Amino acid sequence: MSVKIAVLGAGSWGTVLANLLTENGHDVTIWAYMQKDSAEINEKHSNEHYLPGLRLDSRLKATSDLKTAVDGVDIVLFVVPTNVVRGVAEQLLPLLQESGNKPVLVTAAKGLEVGTYMRVSQVIESVIPAANCKGVVAISGPSHAEDTSVKDITTLTAASTNLEAAQYVQKVFANSYFRLYTNQDVIGVEMGAALKNVIAIGAGALHGLGYGDNAKAALITRGLAEISRLGVAMGADPLTFIGLSGVGDLIVTATSVHSRNWRAGNQLGHGESLKDVLDNMGQVVEGVSTAKVAHELAAQKGVEMPITDAIYSVLYEEKPIKKAISDLMQRESKPEFDY
Repeated sequence: MSVKIAVLGAGSWGTVLANLLTENGHDVTIWAYMQKDSAEINEKHSNEHYLPGLRLDSRLKATSDLKTAVDGVDIVLFVVPTNVVRGVAEQLLPLLQESGNKPVLVTAAKGLEVGTYMRVSQVIESVIPAANCKGVVAISGPSHAEDTSVKDITTLTAASTNLEAAQYVQKVFANSYFRLYTNQDVIGVEMGAALKNVIAIGAGALHGLGYGDNAKAALITRGLAEISRLGVAMGADPLTFIGLSGVGDLIVTATSVHSRNWRAGNQLGHGESLKDVLDNMGQVVEGVSTAKVAHELAAQKGVEMPITDAIYSVLYEEKPIKKAISDLMQRESKPEFDY
């Protein structure tokens, strides 16, 4: 089965997924915002800024023209930062209306929109009516572009309320090292994907401060409890959080130097300012904006998220990290599980 696919976003993950899909035998065009990036992919078969040393499949095409990218496609894959998903969807809608084409819309972005608190699939659905597509699917799980690029075994979840669309995406992506499982709990999959970035900042900060494995394990475990609490309050199935898009994604993001969120936290732990960290990262650190959304959502829903609140206070209220940790450890004692 060969299908025509547009991948929107030429960052590390977008480029790796576009290359993977090309190697799977599909007709893939990647849309790059910057013309110089599309030119490099077409002429040099590389994307050195994001993936130094990686040789891309020569069949992968690139363009900076959105209309060209999505012409007659079966799938549109969004791999752009959360804060630009709405704008890209607004550009896509008239193109779909003009052509009459109805692709499956897939998102690999992980975050919550500031202001609306929407998950990425909700943002897309709020812009593009169901009449203009064949379903919306969110793919998420433990996946660093650097590992997938060298064909390390990677397993993700394809989540959609439209099971047929999820199964279609599952088949399109599948190969010897990349495997997808379907799940109809879109809320849980996307909440886990977004919130783990916040906890990863905290994990990086612990490392930067010199804390060991005990502290890291404590943070990840209690962080998962917070993610689950807010996710369930939003309507998620609690079982989703012990799956790939929950604990799986949390582990990989909170323990790896490949994680931008972990690296940001690590630099904060070493005493760098948030502004300097973000200015020097070169890529979007989704957990920073998500921390604000999660903090506000938790207050709105009456959900206790002390770790998330502590990370928010460090990022947005300039609270010293060591003070935030001390306050967490001196909270009132309580049972591990609140039923």
